[in-house]
Amino acid sequence: MSIQWFPGHMTSARKKAGETLAMADVVVEVLDARLPQASSNPMIHELRAFRQRPCLKLLNKADMADPAVTKAWLDYFEQQPGVKAVAISCKKASDVARIPGLAQKLAPHRCDAVKPLRLMIMGIPNVGKSTLMNALVKKKVAAVGDQPAVTKSQQRIDISSRLTIYDTPGMLWPKIAHPIDGLMLAASHAVGVNAYIDEEVATFLSGFLLEHYPALLTARYGFASPGLDAVAVIEAVAKKRGCLLKGRGGQLDLEKAAAILLTDYRSGALGRISLETPQLRGERAKQLAAKGVPDVEAESAPDR
Repeated sequence: MSIQWFPGHMTSARKKAGETLAMADVVVEVLDARLPQASSNPMIHELRAFRQRPCLKLLNKADMADPAVTKAWLDYFEQQPGVKAVAISCKKASDVARIPGLAQKLAPHRCDAVKPLRLMIMGIPNVGKSTLMNALVKKKVAAVGDQPAVTKSQQRIDISSRLTIYDTPGMLWPKIAHPIDGLMLAASHAVGVNAYIDEEVATFLSGFLLEHYPALLTARYGFASPGLDAVAVIEAVAKKRGCLLKGRGGQLDLEKAAAILLTDYRSGALGRISLETPQLRGERAKQLAAKGVPDVEAESAPDR
């Protein structure tokens, strides 16, 4: 299964972002802490590399990610030139309050009313950019919703005489090279629902959970995981949650069970889960290289 989703407005959004970046000092890239690299748009890397702009990577939703894995990602990103990384929750005022100061360190020459700091907030859909924007401005200036691509236009807001912020629409890229990336993005609700089938994405997710977080499955749904495969997990969820097809003699409603599993992951009800680690990312990069597909972000990462 190869998931692709690139609505028409994203083409114009990319062009506009490239133009605006010429006026910005620091790129604030909002990532999903549960899949930091898969949720990092290579087009953003290319744009900021062309303009030679430093980047503050915000691993948002850190309260929903595995803390040990998040620490590994922070160490990984911190070794990249011109990059500062921090784990946050955009819903916590204290976390958001740190962002201007962290960005200022990346552009120390922009520090007064004559040369105000200009931040450009970028990221893929549904990672929390609008929530961050509203928290920074301390009022609702961006639409927030639990659906990808809620924001479709760019806006500029002068927070003070010393700080200007550009908010951009969530952007994916035209072709997601690795199928696992698409599955992780779909599981995390970063692509439109018409681009995938819940049962297929839930099967990927259940298989990953079986391998890496089996105790969380047991704690949430009350079944033992040894001996199960990915499909059997969804069947077990259906049995535990009473998901039955009407008039089918007790036949399990696997579509409904898949939706329950995905919702529980997306909301954090399953627990703190990370879908990728720097080590898994390295393996994926090798697979891409074997297919002759360059890994843009990996090219700028330090040797490990």
